[in-house]
Amino acid sequence: MSELDLGAAIEALLFVADGPVAVERLAAALDATPAVVESALGALAASLSERGLRLQRRGQEVQLVTAPAAARAVERFLGLEDSGRLSAAALETLAIVAYRQPITRAAIEQLRGVSCEHVLRSLLVRGLVDEVGRLETVGRPVIYGTGFGFLRYFGLSALDELAPLPPEEASPRSGHGPEDR
Repeated sequence: MSELDLGAAIEALLFVADGPVAVERLAAALDATPAVVESALGALAASLSERGLRLQRRGQEVQLVTAPAAARAVERFLGLEDSGRLSAAALETLAIVAYRQPITRAAIEQLRGVSCEHVLRSLLVRGLVDEVGRLETVGRPVIYGTGFGFLRYFGLSALDELAPLPPEEASPRSGHGPEDR
């Protein structure tokens, strides 16, 4: 299969997939190596950059999504309300999760200074935050991270597109997340 054919096949598989697909799964389905699939994904992402779709990536998973510039047209076409706005508390909590992930609820609450149980539940339901594991400590608290819904909501292709934090906010850690074990 030529790279052009492989790119078209990958695009077709991602189009029919009901969510993110692992690169390994694509490689197995196409009888190709992950390295060859990665190369074809790069070419596909470049070819989509001027169209209505984008290739979105989180770790070793990829999916097709609509371009952020097409959001209003898609919302109008689907008859979606503009109820997608997040509260200030939700945005603050989401920013903490995005920049400090993986992180526990206790660590988020320490940074915010208030309870965030209801806000986290709302973010989970909307698919903006995912439970990514449990901390190996007393009570086994849930560890949170951002999901594909987060990338989609903010029109990002990958987490590395987040704006960098100022140095004074980026260096100190809370001491209560799994990254500090």
